[in-house]
Amino acid sequence: MMVLFLVATHLISNTSSHANWTADPPAPQGSHILPAALVISLLVIIFILLAVYLLRFRHQRKDLVTSVDKKLPNGFLEDQEQTLVLLPRSPSPSKHYFPIPLDSLEEEYRLRMADDGKLFREEFNSLPCGFGRGTFEEASKEENREKNRYPNILPYDHSRVLLSHTDARMCSDYINASYIDGYKEKNKFIATQGPKPETVADFWRMVWEHKCATIVMLTNIRERKEEKCYQYWPEQGCWLYGCVRVSVEDVTVLVDYTIRKFCVQYQSSEGCRSPRLVTQLHFTSWPDFGVPLSPIGMLKFLKKVKSVNPAHAGPIIVHCSAGVGRTGTFIVIDAMMNMMHAEGRVDVFGLVSRIRNQRCQLVQTDMQYSFIYQALLEHFLYGDTELDVSSLEGHLHRLHSTHIHMDRVGLEEEFRKLTNVRIMKENMRTGNLSANMRKNRVLQIIPYDFNRVILSVKRGQEFTDYINASFIDGYRQKDYFIATQGPLAHTVQDFWRMVWEWKCHSIVMLTELKEREQEKCVRYWPAEGNIMFGEYNVELKRDTLYENFSLRDLLLTYTPEKQSRLVRHFHFHGWPEIGIPSDGKGMIDLIAAVQKQQQQSGNHPIVVHCSAGAGRTGTFIALSNILERVKAEGLLDVFQTVKSLRTQRPHMVQTVEQYDFCYKVVQDFVDIFSDYANFK
Repeated sequence: MMVLFLVATHLISNTSSHANWTADPPAPQGSHILPAALVISLLVIIFILLAVYLLRFRHQRKDLVTSVDKKLPNGFLEDQEQTLVLLPRSPSPSKHYFPIPLDSLEEEYRLRMADDGKLFREEFNSLPCGFGRGTFEEASKEENREKNRYPNILPYDHSRVLLSHTDARMCSDYINASYIDGYKEKNKFIATQGPKPETVADFWRMVWEHKCATIVMLTNIRERKEEKCYQYWPEQGCWLYGCVRVSVEDVTVLVDYTIRKFCVQYQSSEGCRSPRLVTQLHFTSWPDFGVPLSPIGMLKFLKKVKSVNPAHAGPIIVHCSAGVGRTGTFIVIDAMMNMMHAEGRVDVFGLVSRIRNQRCQLVQTDMQYSFIYQALLEHFLYGDTELDVSSLEGHLHRLHSTHIHMDRVGLEEEFRKLTNVRIMKENMRTGNLSANMRKNRVLQIIPYDFNRVILSVKRGQEFTDYINASFIDGYRQKDYFIATQGPLAHTVQDFWRMVWEWKCHSIVMLTELKEREQEKCVRYWPAEGNIMFGEYNVELKRDTLYENFSLRDLLLTYTPEKQSRLVRHFHFHGWPEIGIPSDGKGMIDLIAAVQKQQQQSGNHPIVVHCSAGAGRTGTFIALSNILERVKAEGLLDVFQTVKSLRTQRPHMVQTVEQYDFCYKVVQDFVDIFSDYANFK
């Protein structure tokens, strides 16, 4: 454009110069019109070209901004206007990666994660994308286009799932679903998109016709205000989807996933077929962006899927939104864990390359690809630590036998593995700001940014949204606990502000105000009457001493709005700063009392604190989650429960003695309620 502009300027200047420098007689009237017309025409053309260029640049700029706004941390675009943006084909797909022996898995994982995962990206980009491995003729037919959630995610003709033809309708055998092989099992899975309103009947027909007993759902119905999957089941009661009647039999909600059991029955003009049980396992903890922070929840979920799927059932149906990214990630983790046990090695690159021949773009991002390795390494390093209640006594006996055949397999070794959980100091930026440092009781125990409790910002005051407190997941609910330190003199107002703003009705205190002549927590409630902490008035309504804890009813009033709320304060006695309580019964009683209060008050977050908010606090939360699972499932996993807490707040369950106490309390609980049938 600049060149054209200079040319035009040059022509105009030449025309003017020509008029000034020529000594010829004046031209006849009208002879100057032709060059002037040429110049004007040229200027018009330049203006039009310039306008077209600016218009195109504006559209490109708009598209770029839209893309940047929707770009994910791992560098790919989520589905946009119902089109899934595909990853570019690798410039050098010929590079091959060989299977990794398990003894080398940890080292290989660390090498690939170095330099912000550079080698993982290289390996992922070397995968064949899968396009060109087959045709999409059926999926591309006009009659089937509306059945596809994303027009560029289609099943190959050679691996697509076929339905029976119905009512002589053309293309009634089509559904956007593909057979996918497992480790050794052919067509172990059906990978499919999340159903659309117009494909729900086809989805249930596929479940029935292919004798599927298990559905794995890896997306939420809506994510970031966009529909990712139509709700294809009734909330309660029964519903008819085409010729398939679906009724809800049972729903179990857990922190990472929900289990729904359906009674499914095919109805036709010839009558009803015998009903079947179909179990849907819905993983709800896959974030909108990226992958889960830890693979622990996914590994538990996968184990549950394996346990509920009947031996002689049809393929396991797996779906997310498009049926390629999360769907492929789940399938590969399952297959590689089987390979790990069978061959003592893993071949993620080889498997993804192979199954992309059955459905394109399976495992869609380098983050999902590295998450597969992370899950496999987690399983290799720590194995399956889940126990049935009936085997607890034998396990405890082995844990307290520190040496068996010269191997360290005792309690100390199990706890030592927990200390390998890396403290992510780079994710503690807010707590380490100079304005917030004085609000921390212990400088080594600072909340992570991703799950810290955020307070409302006071008008005109910076850094007033910080408190040393972390949201911690419960057994059934996310963010069920708030783990925090004992308030300091200058943080008491923030403490009560947190209790008020997050609608907490229960506070669990696990320290005394002073221990070994040192202050561990400032007194944040009145000994009698009431006391003001900034805008919050706290009034003591009742103070009752039980065998192991004090129970205080506190009326909390937010004075600007003159609104009040009853908060129950559970103050456990007999837990020394160094050491553990003398027996587990008091802890069992405390947990039961808190749970009863929660049920009555609406299950808002429970505030739990000791002095620093890690050792005793973590032990109480771990026990609450462990005992809840023992009651519900008859299962426990002390190791993974504590490990999960340590990924949410540093130093949770701080000593091997506290870790051993978790086992002892569970054993006491089992002894008190010795009828194992209560737990199953």
